[in-house]
Amino acid sequence: MRHFLTLSDFTRDELLEMIDLAQKIKAQTKTRHFVPYLERQTLGMIFEKSSTRTRVSFETGIYQLGGMGLFLSSNDLQLGRGEPMRDTARVISRMVDMVMIRTFEHSKIEEFARYSRVPVINGLTNSFHPVQLLTDYMTMVEYGKSEAIVGYIGDGNNMAHSWLMLASIMGFELRIATPKGYECNETIVAQAQEMAKQSGAKLSFGDDPKEALDGVDVVTTDTWISMGQESEKETKVKAFEGYLVDDEMMALAKEDAIFLHCLPAYRGYEVSESIFEKYADVIFDEAENRLHTQKGIMVWLDSHR
Repeated sequence: MRHFLTLSDFTRDELLEMIDLAQKIKAQTKTRHFVPYLERQTLGMIFEKSSTRTRVSFETGIYQLGGMGLFLSSNDLQLGRGEPMRDTARVISRMVDMVMIRTFEHSKIEEFARYSRVPVINGLTNSFHPVQLLTDYMTMVEYGKSEAIVGYIGDGNNMAHSWLMLASIMGFELRIATPKGYECNETIVAQAQEMAKQSGAKLSFGDDPKEALDGVDVVTTDTWISMGQESEKETKVKAFEGYLVDDEMMALAKEDAIFLHCLPAYRGYEVSESIFEKYADVIFDEAENRLHTQKGIMVWLDSHR
């Protein structure tokens, strides 16, 4: 049995298998041909952090695969009243076929997976957002950017960490620019650098966003004020001055470069209105691909029990 907690849980070939599955299922979906790969299976969806895209994509995805999803917020679970994570895992995993968790500390999902009898998928933690990054890579493949140079500017957060995992496995060049004091986690950086030795990935870090975007094929960023960080807004806006992806910044990338954003996007902060609308087709293809990528992940995990 396999869990989907971080991209580093898998080889390059395994991740490509998931993308191939996702593309196959996407093509079937587009023709209204819904194959019941997970017929009568139940996906337990535990949300300690709320979400638009994660809930809709997983709930719709499991339904289109022939199963059903159970939405479980902290208010619906004894977990929210102090029950240990390991006990929640022991109970829920005896009643459902797969579990998706969107939570805060990454250690929580690791503990749940240790005690779970069924595959566990990371819908987001403070450290990683692997389903989003596999989605982003599927979108890159669709736009002919699978061997791209990627420039990420912004916060050294779970998205940046997951970009590091993706690049170090797939072997492409990733440049990360973060303001001083907002760098990526050192342990995760060290892990990615070690993995990059095997794949040939080129990873670079700095605090100059213009240098990071010079001549890249893909430009990407994330919100500066993540859920639960609203009190830090004024401090972060000041710290991230110069990190707005606007027309001037995007012009540093290659002429045929694409812009990716995992959403929600805050115009005027991490991205300008003009750039967001210019690349809206790519961004919303990326958003839709969450549905198809996650179906590929679920079917792949089910086939490797």
